[in-house]
Amino acid sequence: MNQLLDFVPVALFVIVFFLTDIFYATGALMIGVTVQVLVYLALRKPLSRELKITFWASLIFGGLTLVFRNETFILWKPTIVNWLLACVLLGSHFFASRNALQHMLGGQMQLHDEVWTRLNFGWAAGFFFAGALNLVVAYNFSLEFWVSYKLIGGFALTFLYIIATVGYLAAKGYLKEPETASGAVEDNAPNSHL
Repeated sequence: MNQLLDFVPVALFVIVFFLTDIFYATGALMIGVTVQVLVYLALRKPLSRELKITFWASLIFGGLTLVFRNETFILWKPTIVNWLLACVLLGSHFFASRNALQHMLGGQMQLHDEVWTRLNFGWAAGFFFAGALNLVVAYNFSLEFWVSYKLIGGFALTFLYIIATVGYLAAKGYLKEPETASGAVEDNAPNSHL
């Protein structure tokens, strides 16, 4: 359900853009992301750091787009969001006791610190690349192409990062279940000969 909620504001933006223009679409995006946050709050689901950044960036850059009637602000929003996420990951590595990915996923996967560090830097590089690619598309292609890219490109890149992450973890053997021989004493079992 979270993925569907994340997709709705972008889909709304694209639909309204192709029916009207970039300014109405920006307003629709701002409304969509606000409704998304309200739904999370109503369901008492925690707001992820990514959603908070997306929410505030949408309101700020969307507001600037509407006030100044200049689409440059909304064109830069995905880049700013991706680069802020990259900064959060890098900042968590250098200034926190554990990195942001480990904080979010540490309860689901047990990995060595150096593996979490590689994943953290990998995702930070991915977010930086996504932000840079957004600018390439925004300034070298039509506005219609950029809007279509916004719908497909962001999700496609995230999906590729997930596949690369799972592939890396599988290739290194980090996704295997621990094997226990029948009748063998597990490491956390009390020592029976004491």
